[in-house]
Amino acid sequence: MELIAQSRIVKAQQAAQASLPYTRELNRAVAAVASYSGEDHPLTFEAERPTRAAVLLITSDRGMAGAYSSNAIKMGDKLTETLRDEGKEVVTFICGRKGAGYYQFRRRKVEKSWTGFSDKPTHRQSDEVADALIDIFMKPTEEGGVDEIHVVYTRFESMLVQEPRVRRVLPVKVVRSEEEAKAPGVAEMRAEGKLLPLYAFEPDPETVLDALLPLYIRNRIHFYLMQAAASELASKQKAMKSATDNAEQLIQKLTREANQARQAQITQEITEIVGGASALAEGNVEE
Repeated sequence: MELIAQSRIVKAQQAAQASLPYTRELNRAVAAVASYSGEDHPLTFEAERPTRAAVLLITSDRGMAGAYSSNAIKMGDKLTETLRDEGKEVVTFICGRKGAGYYQFRRRKVEKSWTGFSDKPTHRQSDEVADALIDIFMKPTEEGGVDEIHVVYTRFESMLVQEPRVRRVLPVKVVRSEEEAKAPGVAEMRAEGKLLPLYAFEPDPETVLDALLPLYIRNRIHFYLMQAAASELASKQKAMKSATDNAEQLIQKLTREANQARQAQITQEITEIVGGASALAEGNVEE
């Protein structure tokens, strides 16, 4: 199982690396349209007083992964408590049997859950999760909708470090790059004779946003699922290596104890034989 997890981690990392160019260009496109079009979109609208929030908790389908799922569940419970302290009603979505079983055992309400693909998510499965989140976000709160959506997932930092994190995916908050954040204002750019960015949107900014933002949300959910899958496999490999090391240590300990017991038994048998021979020899001398 350790070797299987190790081989799958490589594939998960390759898949994540392969999707980076698309993710990078999609983020730039969304940032450009949202920043320079001046259009307000339902997916970017922030309520003044949010009353309902959704939480997507990503866990594993199987065990033997150490504290991977429990750490994500703890982070999800902490987030839920924080949102409730802010006066928001929490709607829970779950990916993974471990999280679903945890909530079912404690009789907590779950809006929807998905299982069976925690270690190898596909675009079709991630799109299904993203579409469900978009649908509930687009509904009015009076009809069961939510004002914001958060995702709890585990980020793959390295083979030894996997950290549970919380990210808000809706409403979309456009964050410009560091270079754009440090750039001078419009007046200063004009005074310095620099050209301002000029974008042309076809057919119009609203239609472009309608097409880009759902793609952006689906890409974000797929990215989180891929990160969680790599983290799960790394945690499983680490747990299986620890189990193997513990088993080898236990085998060595039991083997040593068995050898000591066997040596003690042999020593006792030799002592009994020597004692019996000595007794016979003494008897023969007396006769």
